[in-house]
Amino acid sequence: MSIMQLLAKKRDGKVLTDDEIKFLVDGYVADKIPDYQMSAFLMAAFIRGLDEDETFSLTRAMAESGEIIDLSFIDGVKVDKHSTGGVGDKVTLVLAPMMAAVGANVAKMSGRGLGHTGGTIDKLESIPGFSVDLNRSRFIQQVGEIGIALIGQTDEICPADKKIYALRDVTATVPSIPLIASSIMSKKIAGGADVIVLDVKVGTGAFMKTLDEAKELAQTLVSIGKRFGKQAVAVISDMSQPLGITIGNALEVEEAIDTMKGFGSPDLLELCTELGAQLMMKAGLAASRQDAVEALSEVLESGKALEKFREFIEAQGGDGSVVDDPRRILPHAQYVEDLIIADSGYVVGVNAEELGVAARILGAGRKTKDDVIDHTAGIVVAKKVGDYINAGEIIAQMRSADAHSLAAVTSLVYEAFTLSPNPQEAKELIYDIID
Repeated sequence: MSIMQLLAKKRDGKVLTDDEIKFLVDGYVADKIPDYQMSAFLMAAFIRGLDEDETFSLTRAMAESGEIIDLSFIDGVKVDKHSTGGVGDKVTLVLAPMMAAVGANVAKMSGRGLGHTGGTIDKLESIPGFSVDLNRSRFIQQVGEIGIALIGQTDEICPADKKIYALRDVTATVPSIPLIASSIMSKKIAGGADVIVLDVKVGTGAFMKTLDEAKELAQTLVSIGKRFGKQAVAVISDMSQPLGITIGNALEVEEAIDTMKGFGSPDLLELCTELGAQLMMKAGLAASRQDAVEALSEVLESGKALEKFREFIEAQGGDGSVVDDPRRILPHAQYVEDLIIADSGYVVGVNAEELGVAARILGAGRKTKDDVIDHTAGIVVAKKVGDYINAGEIIAQMRSADAHSLAAVTSLVYEAFTLSPNPQEAKELIYDIID
């Protein structure tokens, strides 16, 4: 098989076979196909597109490029969740212990933040001692013992995706729905779960800016999952403003714990409940959405979800007392500055992307994968869409270990908020469910 012929075929808009795609992926992982030829394929795929069969073949080839975790000998259903990325998205921190508390086995592979979006691993690593460095056997053992374990992507799992994503990031081929879908689902398939819920974000703070794009991605993800024999469902949720009221790693852990204690952000709780209900119904743990919602509410109100979070943190080396007093255990920013609003009015817009960029500049995120983050950095959003604010009140609070960065983002944070003399309701949090 000739790589030149393969590239020319896709360049001309023709459909590649399963064997051709496997040849391409295997050759790239084995360093037999160089970066420049894989880059040529990615650009051809970006421009010409990949059909449903090609996208499935690419997903399978990437998943099979490394180890596929076998969870079949663990009793009960194994579930996983993926978010396409957002600002203030600490859903996994709440949803995973909720699902473990209702009897599911949560086997999760998560990532670090890059750009204006956060990463679950970064958030959890703000808890002293917490580690995602579990080997395969320990990961499986922990899922079986306590119903929940979380690891980062390793060199053994989906190595093709790791290499290809790095190329997409520097060749302007990231916003391709087939390439995004194959990247996401290859990791989900390799993770070994039976049931997968996909939280597809749409809005200013998401990679999908329009509802049509989000629906197309959601349908592609669900279709791939079903072709692999998985139970898959996608929830399309709003990311035009941050989820919850915190942006930044330690801040989001604190908010997640508050939510499990019953006084967190309503939008965060609503999304966790919907995603959890969809998982429970797909997993056969609830006969109806109402039954699922009641079960999820019970594990929150009884404290079972919070105790499962403590068990999870301690199992992975972290300080479990963070659930009792997060403000004492979590690190604190050296510099804190309140942003005072000069005008009165209703908040009609909170630009999630601008706040995500500001949080990154404060130290909460990365420009490159090698950047070191500040777990204490971030933004607390005091007012959201629909709220009224008086002149002289705090609209946001900025935190960082670097005093200079506070001054650097003040105008950016201020401009993220849009006021009007007339009230405006927030957009619906959940737009659609693709099943």
